[in-house]
Amino acid sequence: MKRLVTAASVLTLTTAALAGCGSSGSGNGGPTLGFSQVGAESGWRTANTQSIQESAKTAGINLKFADAQQKQENQIKAIRTFIQQHVDVIAFSPVVESGWDTVLKEAKDAKIPVLLTDRAVDSKDSSLYQTFLGSDFITEGHKAGQWVVDQYKGSNETVNIAVLEGTTGSAPAIDRKKGFADIVGADPKFKIVASQDGDFTRAKGKEVMQAYLASKQKIDVLFAHNDDMALGAIQAIEEAGLKPGKDIKILSIDGVHDALQAEVDGKENYVVECNPLLGPQLMDLVKKVKAGQPIDKRIVTEETTFTPEQAKAALPDRKY
Repeated sequence: MKRLVTAASVLTLTTAALAGCGSSGSGNGGPTLGFSQVGAESGWRTANTQSIQESAKTAGINLKFADAQQKQENQIKAIRTFIQQHVDVIAFSPVVESGWDTVLKEAKDAKIPVLLTDRAVDSKDSSLYQTFLGSDFITEGHKAGQWVVDQYKGSNETVNIAVLEGTTGSAPAIDRKKGFADIVGADPKFKIVASQDGDFTRAKGKEVMQAYLASKQKIDVLFAHNDDMALGAIQAIEEAGLKPGKDIKILSIDGVHDALQAEVDGKENYVVECNPLLGPQLMDLVKKVKAGQPIDKRIVTEETTFTPEQAKAALPDRKY
């Protein structure tokens, strides 16, 4: 199986790119794309970065890549640098939803089209960007919530749920929380007894789970907004002498290799996919926008879910 570079190595490679907006690509006169990435906070993000970098080379697109290290001010700085460099198209995955109108208007005034990938912005002026390519995070939350409902169908006993939320203010954290609550909130037996920001990282997921366990609050189900937080939580649960997947049922969103392996190992119960391999679709959009062709305002990626049996079948061919 093809192995990804580590999140740490991506961070090392792209920190320098943030300062100078380092280029990669064919350099053959094709369109130039300025891309600002959130960071390298998870295995999902590492796969997303690699997909974009490799797809740019394949498509003959000159890529200027900047790693924001999960800071909005770094993304705004990178976008302004792209504008100064007169790139053909700007794309970015916004760290948080709000606070983008000023810099996006600067791009619009410079006549540089903007594409949103993976995460949306909450701007009321939709003319500031051409399209949003990415998952339906609310639907992902619905899928997670429905699994919980199905697991406890026919039972009248209270089900205590703990949640590890993604980065505060980010689109996936907001929408996954809403989608999950839409489903489990319809039945009063489901009670969310703890919900805290785990910043989408494995280390913070472990830290927050340790705090949950230390509170002695009974937890039946843990829902993590991404796999890395769930994997950190699994470590905390095991260190506390409990059995993840049995003493506490665990479900998360993304579908990275390690989470599917955790399912096969009996430590996780359900995973909702969020496909990170957006590079080919993004490069196709860059070419269409550069050529003046019309594109849809919203493009949703196709995704599935994984039970332990489905995870076992998918693992041999998993690319991330």
